[in-house]
Amino acid sequence: MIEKRAVILAGGKGTRLKPYTVVLPKPLMPIGDYPILEVIVRQLKEHGFTHITMAVNHQAEIIKAFFGNGSKWNLKIDYSLEEKSLSTMAPLKLIEDLPDNFLVMNGDILTDLDYERFYENHVKNNHIFTISSYQREVKSEFGVLDVDAKNILYGFREKPTSTYDVSMGIYMVSKKAVEYIPTNVFYGFDHLMIDLMKNNEKPKVDKFNGYWLDIGRPDDYAQAIDEFDCMKEKFIK
Repeated sequence: MIEKRAVILAGGKGTRLKPYTVVLPKPLMPIGDYPILEVIVRQLKEHGFTHITMAVNHQAEIIKAFFGNGSKWNLKIDYSLEEKSLSTMAPLKLIEDLPDNFLVMNGDILTDLDYERFYENHVKNNHIFTISSYQREVKSEFGVLDVDAKNILYGFREKPTSTYDVSMGIYMVSKKAVEYIPTNVFYGFDHLMIDLMKNNEKPKVDKFNGYWLDIGRPDDYAQAIDEFDCMKEKFIK
């Protein structure tokens, strides 16, 4: 039986979420009765994952003290310690026993993504890298001027809304993709995508239309607290 492995990126300082994160690391910020990272751990367990590695740095000892070896959730949890900030992809180079395919995700995401389906689709189709994406509307803070080549105004849009496919911070990664990651340097998702495309590799985008929220900003964190209480059964079985 193939071990289903996940790497959770839990080493960030949570700068955007201050002052909440002065005392607690962002992944331990409470959502309802649970820290957001425990919600993720419970979800991964529900979807068949048996081994989780937490990539930690800032306030690592607090996270390790809370989760221990994972026996509370009947799975294996271990840790990869970053001695300096490495962004999102470079921490993978520190983990020596990664399987051929594994899940990588940020530790501050509230979603009802079917992790098992996401995992299986990646493996079945033999992708080098799969990005779970979400369609998000972004409203401009400004009125937008439409100007032609002669600087003549031909249109005006008052604070228009644009729609983008954005990364959810959840990925399936093959060991082949890890080969492109340099060792012990700051190297993120954006760097890896550029390098993969430059080398004619083809990262896959898996569009998701369920619930997704990154709690990295105070407004989003407050929204997550309100909505988790109303929709708890969507996230925790």
